[in-house]
Amino acid sequence: MIDTSSTHCYAHPTRETSLRCKRCERPMCASCAVRTPTGYVCKDCVRAQQKTFDTAMWYDYLIGFGVTFVLSLIASSLAGVVASFLGFYMIFIAAAIGGGAGRFIADIALRAVSKRRSKSLFISCAIGVVVGAIPVMVALLFMGNMLALISLGVYVVVVTPTVYSRLSGIQLTR
Repeated sequence: MIDTSSTHCYAHPTRETSLRCKRCERPMCASCAVRTPTGYVCKDCVRAQQKTFDTAMWYDYLIGFGVTFVLSLIASSLAGVVASFLGFYMIFIAAAIGGGAGRFIADIALRAVSKRRSKSLFISCAIGVVVGAIPVMVALLFMGNMLALISLGVYVVVVTPTVYSRLSGIQLTR
């Protein structure tokens, strides 16, 4: 039989509640409850569950950043050189090839970190992509090649979220 008597929230002792966490059975108020597909869970249980998916080691952040930085530097250098010759049409080509390049960079980075996962790792890899493109963008800016700079900007805007989503396991298509 379910106990429907009101108790007080574990985090807010002045708030009465009849809501309980489905994992630890602690009483919690509506502001402490996190809705899941199978019921309400307290914030502590959510944090504990999220930590089980955080498998990255401290050095994975350095490896992930380094790999994505180097690959992004190479890919953006190639895109910058090609953009210098193709001009206006490179904007569309950069948008088209950005997804494939992002997927390639993410797959290499995933292998480099042995498929370990962490939200901070995904962010550091995305930052590595952006930082890897900055030297090429600065060079294009000093050369005065604005069309190639815009093309490279489009390329980076496409590649960065592709790398992040691929590393984090977000599938945009089936």
